[in-house]
Amino acid sequence: MNIRIRFTFALLCLWLSAAVIRADDPKPAPFENEIAAFEKADRDHAPPGEANLFVGSSSIRFWKTLAEDFPGVPVINRGFGGSQIADSTRYADRIVLPYHAKRIFLYAGDNDLAAGRTPGQVLADFKAFVEKVRGSQPQVAIYFLAIKPSPSRAKLLEKARESNRLVEAYAKEGKDLYYVDVFTPMLDADGKPRPELFGPDMLHMNRKGYELWTKLIAPLLK
Repeated sequence: MNIRIRFTFALLCLWLSAAVIRADDPKPAPFENEIAAFEKADRDHAPPGEANLFVGSSSIRFWKTLAEDFPGVPVINRGFGGSQIADSTRYADRIVLPYHAKRIFLYAGDNDLAAGRTPGQVLADFKAFVEKVRGSQPQVAIYFLAIKPSPSRAKLLEKARESNRLVEAYAKEGKDLYYVDVFTPMLDADGKPRPELFGPDMLHMNRKGYELWTKLIAPLLK
């Protein structure tokens, strides 16, 4: 065997070895660690039954006072930062359906638009979420929390407005589907995002922002 053939053979062996290693150690799916942590929490402490499930992106994840804001009402927080609507659908079998919630509040769409999704795609993704959940739990009430107007994403304001309009129209046609308008109250008299409702990054809400959301959502839990 000449040197060139030996070298080629050696490279082939290295490539095959690397392929085996990659197959044995696949990259975790997006948000797998977060979802696994939720499952562990459920095993350690059984979640309440007939609860109000809040699921979605970081606006849910950072709602640390969720239980305190709705005293006497069973709530479950399953927000995972950076997620899009499709991610909640992808993991619904693990962090939505097992709870048999009385109501499901979904907040997502913010990151979807930032990633280039169109308002039409946001609507399609929400429909897919509804179909996934209703496939096994047809009676559960589902609430879409409107995409909020974040100052740091002011350039996406019109896309957020259009996405919200499409979802609202869809919800009006469905049974036990609801659109919760948190968008409008978060605008000032000039139609611009209210910065006092947001933290330093002007993307995530501060306590005032969550107090506003609490005021809007509380009547829906009665």
